[in-house]
Amino acid sequence: MEQEKLNTSDYLRGIVTSLPETPGIYQYLDENEVIIYVGKAKNLKRRVYSYFSKEHSSGKTRALVSRIADIRYIIVNTEEDALLLENNLIKKYKPRYNVLLKDDKTYPSICIKNEHFPKIFKTRKIIKDGSFYFGPYSHVPSMMAVLNLIRHLYPLRTCNHPLSPENIQAGKFRACLEYHIKNCAGPCVGLQTHEEYMKNIEMAKEILKGNTQRISKQLFNQMQALAAEMKFEEAQKVKAKYTLIENYRSKSEVVSSVLHNIDVFSIEENGESSAFINYLHITNGAINQAFTFEYKKRLNETKEELLSLGIAEMRERYKSLSSEIIVPFPLDIELNAVTFTVPQRGDKKKLLELSLLNVKQYKVDRMKQAEKLNPEQRSISLMKEIQQELHLERLPLQIECFDNSNIQGSDAVAACVVFKKVKPSKKDYRRYIIKTVDGPDDYASMKEVVRRRYSRAIEEESPLPDLIITDGGKGQMEAVRQIIVDELHLNIPIAGLAKDKKHRTSELLYGFPPQTIGLKQGAPLFHLLEQMQNEVHRFAIRFHREKRSKRQVASALDRIECIGEKTKTKLLQTFKSVKRIREATIEELTAVVGPSRAKKIQESLTD
Repeated sequence: MEQEKLNTSDYLRGIVTSLPETPGIYQYLDENEVIIYVGKAKNLKRRVYSYFSKEHSSGKTRALVSRIADIRYIIVNTEEDALLLENNLIKKYKPRYNVLLKDDKTYPSICIKNEHFPKIFKTRKIIKDGSFYFGPYSHVPSMMAVLNLIRHLYPLRTCNHPLSPENIQAGKFRACLEYHIKNCAGPCVGLQTHEEYMKNIEMAKEILKGNTQRISKQLFNQMQALAAEMKFEEAQKVKAKYTLIENYRSKSEVVSSVLHNIDVFSIEENGESSAFINYLHITNGAINQAFTFEYKKRLNETKEELLSLGIAEMRERYKSLSSEIIVPFPLDIELNAVTFTVPQRGDKKKLLELSLLNVKQYKVDRMKQAEKLNPEQRSISLMKEIQQELHLERLPLQIECFDNSNIQGSDAVAACVVFKKVKPSKKDYRRYIIKTVDGPDDYASMKEVVRRRYSRAIEEESPLPDLIITDGGKGQMEAVRQIIVDELHLNIPIAGLAKDKKHRTSELLYGFPPQTIGLKQGAPLFHLLEQMQNEVHRFAIRFHREKRSKRQVASALDRIECIGEKTKTKLLQTFKSVKRIREATIEELTAVVGPSRAKKIQESLTD
């Protein structure tokens, strides 16, 4: 076995040393001659050598290198050729260690059918029969909007009849309802010539390509000419079409119409597992194509590598010939006669921001879908976000949150709520009566509770939390730190939740000295922390009210010499409160405790 490894190593070394220093594609094969990875390179020799010349930190890359049994390569003329060839080979062979394009085949496209009188319709099937396809459309409402515009501007057939010249000549068809309601001009019965119909089809193609400005100008000129000839009825019909297309353009135009034939790309990573890429094609200042897709990472690919692949994929899919590509950061790729722009201001910057907005929304939508299918995923995502924001060593599977409650030091209590996997674990909630603090000292009360809870946890060897959160600011955090770190010598991260003047969750504090962690209000993480703060406050307040109520009840009934604990309990079970006992008649009290005690109770409570 060792000899086989040595032989393979020598064989691969021989290939690597003889590789040319030119642009090209390299393919790694396993012992079964299956392609397991495809890559591109400006310099084949230097790129492939990097796989075998060092120890890789990524476990996935080490696994790939250990499985390489053979190397093949293809030399190309330019880096652009390498990029396109890499993309095609990945799609063809689907290598195990390459990024996986998660291309949802259910996205619809618009088809112009290859027929004598073509139909225009949405479809989810691409058939290579000479038909024209536009799309796919990841945003279905946008697709339906353009379809409706075409149908209102140009009366095209929707039937499935085989409208060949012979069939029409033979009179095989009859005009249907669509003709009578003026949605179709009746080519099936010879009321519309093939030439007229195809002019409409060509105009529809221009709209689907995004050339709405040219069509709008033609309609405007036609309307003006008809008006000049006093043909006002016909001019009104053209004006209706002009208004339709202008309304459509006003909704789709996002920047100056001077910007023409531009591709826009943006990327948003989804942790270490995948990334989303948005593509916009701009024609005459309007979005002509828009699509967002997902790449599954395999070897911890960088954003630059993924975006380069995405650019190659989308330009090939949509046959884009744009001479300018707007991107969010510089890319180390070159495409023939193409300029890459990273805009800093102006209309191009607005386009990039629009693309980023789309890709972030797509990510949110996909995460929501994933949460519906796998509710556990949301919990993991939130825990990872907390871990990332606070730079925690481990995932916060168990979070414990503390709060105090008292009125000028009286009836002082504290509460601890426990969240496991960011879900309330109510069986683990605990309430504490403050025993060693006199007066309203919140910091001393917090120290007592934290000391009691975690001293007992150490003694009983109970699980310790991954994060402690105090309902308070820097002072409360410091009180907890003195007990956790200085006294008990525990390594538990401590955070604080502060409220604004309206007593609403406003900021998260972390570290010593505490730093404010920026939280976006309305984000899932903000709502989670708000829930924790409200929950521990509710739990502490409820306990404080119960304790205060019991004390008040006890003080009123304890003054009566003739009743003990059993009688007091019996009275409260019957009348529910001291107020109702005080309002009860002598007969009602007698029925519960007898005439002698009833009289004394009434006299004592009415004093």
